[in-house]
Amino acid sequence: MTQRPPDPARAALKRDKNFVWLTAGSIISMLGDQFTLVALPWLVLRMTGDTLVLGTVLGLLSLPRAVFILIGGAVVDRYSPKKVLMLTKYVNTVLLGALAVLVLIGGLSLWTVYALAFAIGLATAFSIPSGTSILPHVMPRNLLPAANSVMLGVRQFSMFLGPLLAGLLIALFGDGASGSAIAGVVTDAHGLSVAFGLDALSFVVSAWTLSHVRLKSPSAAGPAGQTPAHQPVLAAVAAGLRHLWNDRDMRLCFLYWGAVAVLITGPVQIAMPVLATTLNLGAAALGILLGAHGAGTLVGMVVSGARPGLRLGTLGMTMLAVDVVVGLLFMPMGLISATWQGAALLGTIGTLGGFMQVSIFTWLQGRTPPALMGRVMSMFMFIFLGLAPLSGAVTGWLLRSITLPQLFVACGGLLVCVALGAMLASPVRHVTDGPRPQAL
Repeated sequence: MTQRPPDPARAALKRDKNFVWLTAGSIISMLGDQFTLVALPWLVLRMTGDTLVLGTVLGLLSLPRAVFILIGGAVVDRYSPKKVLMLTKYVNTVLLGALAVLVLIGGLSLWTVYALAFAIGLATAFSIPSGTSILPHVMPRNLLPAANSVMLGVRQFSMFLGPLLAGLLIALFGDGASGSAIAGVVTDAHGLSVAFGLDALSFVVSAWTLSHVRLKSPSAAGPAGQTPAHQPVLAAVAAGLRHLWNDRDMRLCFLYWGAVAVLITGPVQIAMPVLATTLNLGAAALGILLGAHGAGTLVGMVVSGARPGLRLGTLGMTMLAVDVVVGLLFMPMGLISATWQGAALLGTIGTLGGFMQVSIFTWLQGRTPPALMGRVMSMFMFIFLGLAPLSGAVTGWLLRSITLPQLFVACGGLLVCVALGAMLASPVRHVTDGPRPQAL
């Protein structure tokens, strides 16, 4: 049996000190983010037991991110992504450190949670565009595909491992379940404090690794800067929006993805913590559910890398067919009685989503001019990191009037209807993998 020769691009990445430092920091930071992703909703539910309050907190996280993420993309295009990213790491260290201390001493009020959630959301409006656009400023152009593949895999691995570790740690040190919440103050929640503290520490360490990363000179980075120095930030944002609107296929896909974020991504952010409270493992159950989805997503990405041309006709038709299946799998989630059942459903949903995620990212990168890449990717992230949590806030309000099984059935059923409708009567089904046709 012949041994497969090593990939020269991946071998070059291992020798590149910039990439090693950047990857190490990304792993640490992404794992830390998953600790807060598990701990924050659990903290709010222990403080109030009110899904409307949980939705409000997630809404406050998403509102500044939704409003400022496009501006963040333009700012990053105009200034150094390293400088912007470094600043956000310092800010998040302070915010999460304060949250950890307040939980530990029992001095956290609901209004403090609201204020910290808003501030963290504002910081991420700038950290997300800078973090996703720094690679072209660090790596040679010929190594970008391999570097992006590694970074995307690291992200999904953290989404698998992080929630599992967070759920275990919170359950081990105390998640507030055995204490009491008097006037909104949670006791016996040392695990939550440790989770926030580790996330704060992850920002410190990742800032240190980022300080070792050296950006390429502007002349070595390829085309001229993405936002001219004399162009106002708002004008740069408007230019990106015009590009998106003038591309019919991209416009239709963004509208469709917005519907998916409202119907599935947003409700999941509220429904999963609520569902975990009904299972015997408490915070560990939430970690297992989120970890299963992350593991499934990683598997789907591996399949997509191995079979990039796997399609049901066109890219658009494949995407719509996948969403029909996702909607059907989502509907019985409210009826599960054991953690493994939810993990199996979410793992399958994650596999389908991971497969499409790689295809969609590749399509967007191939269809977008390099000069607009930062702003287009900011608009894409706006859908799932800005719009989805706003939908989650509405979901928290709805759960005061409907049951959890009813929510899952309604959201999954609506997604099936939207996907089938687009499949039968929308140009989305004709979207292909190819780049945008050039104007004559």
